[in-house]
Amino acid sequence: MPQSNETIARRSFVMCLAAMTLLAVVVPVTPSFAQAAGHVRIKFVKAGLLVGGGTGSGVLTWRGRNYPFSVSGLSLGITAGASIVRLDGWASDIREVGDFAGTYSSVGGGFALVGGINGVHLRNEKGVTIVLQGPKAGLEVAANLSAITISMR
Repeated sequence: MPQSNETIARRSFVMCLAAMTLLAVVVPVTPSFAQAAGHVRIKFVKAGLLVGGGTGSGVLTWRGRNYPFSVSGLSLGITAGASIVRLDGWASDIREVGDFAGTYSSVGGGFALVGGINGVHLRNEKGVTIVLQGPKAGLEVAANLSAITISMR
């Protein structure tokens, strides 16, 4: 008994739907090479006279997980004083959490007399960009070239 065109069309539709469902289950929705932004919080203490240095710690919140890290930095230029900075912002262009670690460079400056505002835009060799801002406490005048190293803990 020959099958009608309607029966053939229905079977083709069901098979196509089954194939698409199988493909959706097998292929991951988000490829591993996708870039995602992460939230960054840092506490940094620094001091210097001409050459400045500092150290601190922070947390990267990326894809629902917290990754603690340590920060150290060196600045060359006009630096005088000491300050404590708490920064909050975003890191973008992260492909995997290991991309966040590395050496970041920045050109900038700041001023604090008891209290002030600080902002920084950093980029590392893997293309990760961090934009941070926050309050600064201490006495500091700075206009310098900085290198900051982030190490995952």
